[in-house]
Amino acid sequence: MVEWVPLGRGARPVPQPVAAPLVWSGAFCGALALVALLNSVVGPGRPGLALSVLSLLAAVLGLCARFTAAPGTAVLCWLSLNGFAIPPAGTLTWAGARDAGWLACLFAAALGGTALARIRHARAAYRRLTTAGGYEARGTGWGAGDD
Repeated sequence: MVEWVPLGRGARPVPQPVAAPLVWSGAFCGALALVALLNSVVGPGRPGLALSVLSLLAAVLGLCARFTAAPGTAVLCWLSLNGFAIPPAGTLTWAGARDAGWLACLFAAALGGTALARIRHARAAYRRLTTAGGYEARGTGWGAGDD
């Protein structure tokens, strides 16, 4: 006799976040590549555009990272923004409120991406648990009492 069982039996674990050093290396290389691309296509001296692109990068990297990786991601993106997206290129400066705002924006983007991923994973796990409580929990699913 053939016993039919669902393939998705059992709880699936929530995906583990990527290690912080891997996220930081992605932030470092990605930020440098994006700033170089923006400088060659649009031209240097457009920090607003560079900030928005690097914030998007920080949010995307936050989707697969832990919350503890957010400060490092923000600082690495800020280093590329400050060092190569504003003239004079290659010189790090600190302009008080401007740079603090940039760091806060990049940090918020990284935290937002991570929070969004955690909420999405939690909702998916909740859906898996509530749908598993249906047929399998009562014993009326596939293969139950079909003999």
